[in-house]
Amino acid sequence: MRVLIVDDHPVVVSGCKALLAAEPDIEVFDAHDAESGLAAYGAKAPDVAVIDINLPGVSGFELAARVLARDPAARIVIFSMNDDPAFAARAISVGAKGYIAKNDDPALFASALRQVFEGGTWLPAAMARKMAFARFDAKLAQLSQRELEIVRLLAAGETMGAIAVKLGVSYKTIANNCTVLKSKLGARTSMDLMRAALEALKP
Repeated sequence: MRVLIVDDHPVVVSGCKALLAAEPDIEVFDAHDAESGLAAYGAKAPDVAVIDINLPGVSGFELAARVLARDPAARIVIFSMNDDPAFAARAISVGAKGYIAKNDDPALFASALRQVFEGGTWLPAAMARKMAFARFDAKLAQLSQRELEIVRLLAAGETMGAIAVKLGVSYKTIANNCTVLKSKLGARTSMDLMRAALEALKP
């Protein structure tokens, strides 16, 4: 496996090379900015490119977009000091297959690259959970007060019939509300909707 590391900090590059030194089938080469990174990608045709977000001049996100414009099949992992899930979401949106924060467990570095090389994706488990909840929070913000009340009652274990009685409306009205809620929250079944409600409103 051929790995390109694009990072302008020599200590970081040396650290990455040290982490991969024990992997006899991995060849590592590096570049220090977007221009040299793009040139190295074209010359070396790496299997995986690890790109730092904070490059001089042009950001890692822009470099990733340029690489993917040339090679839509490129396997890119974004590398960053920042463990904010918003950055990981941006990385995925530009086409990266993984995101590694520099404070992640170093022992997972090689495994992450191999997973991406084999056609998978990589996100630290804690970050993936944060991203899922961030997306869900954004969906909740779109709900009306009535819809939020229905979600709260579902999370408390109430049936649609009981919710109709509590809110003083017909069962059909609540059923229609739940159909809309499934669409808004990405739930396919009533059980999915119940799980979504529990996850959204758990302490």
